[in-house]
Amino acid sequence: METYEAQSYDLAVIGAGHAGVEAALAAARLGVSTVLFTISLDGLANMPCNPSIGGTAKGHLVREIDALGGQMGKAADATFIQSRMLNRGKGPAVHSLRVQADRQRYHVYMKQVVEQQENLDLKQAEIIEIRAKDGKIESVVTHLGAVHQVKAAILCTGTFLRGRIFVGDVSYESGPDGLHAANRLSGSLEALGIPLRRFKTGTPARVHRASIDFSQLEPQEGDDPVTPFSFETQGELHNQAICHIAYTNDRTHEVIRQNIHRSPLYGGKIEGIGPRYCPSIEDKVVRFADKPRHQIFVEPMGLDTEEIYLQGMSSSLPEDVQLAFYKTIKGFSQVKVMRNAYAIEYDSVDPLSLKPSLEFKSLTGLYGAGQFNGTSGYEEAAAQGLVAGINAARACRGQDPVVLDRAGSYIGTLIDDLVTKGCSDPYRMMTSRSEYRLLLRQDNADARLTPLGYEIGLISKERYQDFLHKQQLIEEEVSRLERTVVPPTPALNDLLVSRETSPISTGFRLGELIRRPQVSYKDLAPFDPLRPVLPAAVTEEAEILLKYEGYIKKQQQEVDQMRRLESKLLPKEMDYSAVTGLRLEAAEKLGKIQPRSIGQASRISGVSPADISVLLIWLDHWSKGGAQND
Repeated sequence: METYEAQSYDLAVIGAGHAGVEAALAAARLGVSTVLFTISLDGLANMPCNPSIGGTAKGHLVREIDALGGQMGKAADATFIQSRMLNRGKGPAVHSLRVQADRQRYHVYMKQVVEQQENLDLKQAEIIEIRAKDGKIESVVTHLGAVHQVKAAILCTGTFLRGRIFVGDVSYESGPDGLHAANRLSGSLEALGIPLRRFKTGTPARVHRASIDFSQLEPQEGDDPVTPFSFETQGELHNQAICHIAYTNDRTHEVIRQNIHRSPLYGGKIEGIGPRYCPSIEDKVVRFADKPRHQIFVEPMGLDTEEIYLQGMSSSLPEDVQLAFYKTIKGFSQVKVMRNAYAIEYDSVDPLSLKPSLEFKSLTGLYGAGQFNGTSGYEEAAAQGLVAGINAARACRGQDPVVLDRAGSYIGTLIDDLVTKGCSDPYRMMTSRSEYRLLLRQDNADARLTPLGYEIGLISKERYQDFLHKQQLIEEEVSRLERTVVPPTPALNDLLVSRETSPISTGFRLGELIRRPQVSYKDLAPFDPLRPVLPAAVTEEAEILLKYEGYIKKQQQEVDQMRRLESKLLPKEMDYSAVTGLRLEAAEKLGKIQPRSIGQASRISGVSPADISVLLIWLDHWSKGGAQND
């Protein structure tokens, strides 16, 4: 193929899914000339699986993306059709916002944002080669022979790399939604020494709205009022659709069991490893054989389409089997499938080959983000894209990378898990993955990350001033509640007794009453005549800070201890085999991962507390000049 020299850029982002869009926007907003490549402009910010944003722990990621200056939260607010806060019956650490978005409008919104962004060019082209010289990225080459000189590149290839679709015994090369696969780039990456492996994921069928008997399903209403994802969203938001819940049954499971031999997953045709926490319906029936039914979330794809998404029913069984088991479900006896379910297998990278900045250890200027890094989910992808975009832009400008730690964000937890522990199957964020989830609530994502976003340059001065004002209101309201004493009255004591907590006989501070688990800030409104009129986000935060004060302080002490270990930096490219006292397994793992700190080293599988003690002694000796590092 003949090539020609095309326009040069500081940064090339390869792939315009949720990772690629956030990466390109972040870099361009930081003043770096950026080009965003996609196989199809019509697939930009596409949602080939369910068009939903957020969910348990994923909602935290979206809030953090917004707090840092990313776009996903704003796009979700602008295009959602139903919004719900999950886990309201539990503590605030696990409250997670989730919206059902209008798939087409989300794409249109994001495409327009990208098209209007300064310093950013959007191009429909397949990248087939990445060229490097002396261990540094030099250029990217399109399928039409255009060679673009770049200082850095970010791989955001999603499920396109050597993508292969499976439906029963039928398999063919393809990306999601009928877009063609990217079959040539993988060879270039392998030639550069990038370790690739096969993962797989799946998506359920889309069916016609008119073919469902909704009277036989459970309705699932949205919240009122609606909580926005973005801290900048102003004005009221309103739900525009109702979702529903259906259930599988014994007949559904029997159809699947009778045809399980026709599944490529169980027939050995699929080599890739699938997501542990989002199994196909045939996998659920086999793995959870004692469960009499499984939930199906029946959710619209948008306001201007009749397509309905069957969340929880991904499958790679043959098309005729899919139709047979769908029709056994109550309300689905006349169902018409518009897009069949399928599994897709694709190339991804071993994330242990990445630094915490998401730059490859072996190639300067090359970064990875999203499903390419072994994750699943739009939110995980967008979070990595934002970080990769920030760090690639900073590298182009000669600045140090931004590394988020586990104690400051779920994004930091996500990336640390990937680059420190790796993943043997597609990684999904969950609140249980964080040791510090009471500190990492979605309501305080701005308090944790907006100052950093402002320092980086993605948060405007006006937004930062608004943030500071909000924090001041929270602080003042906490202080007022701690000072304000209310007298015992029959009405107040009736309330306390009705909430199954003891009445008061003397004056009591409002702060102390709010600390009682049974009493809320809202409950005390009639007894607080001097209460100021404040935004709901302010009162929510003030109440949480008071109610969970003791737990928050205890967790903060754990964070302080962890950060002391994180501050003990290890030398780069260290020879751990030369450290006397380290076990062989620990030396091998440490040598492969090359942790940046003692803290990161302590989280590597196979490194024991005794090994960390040896490292601490060695590091103290080395820092005093008593050891040499090659």
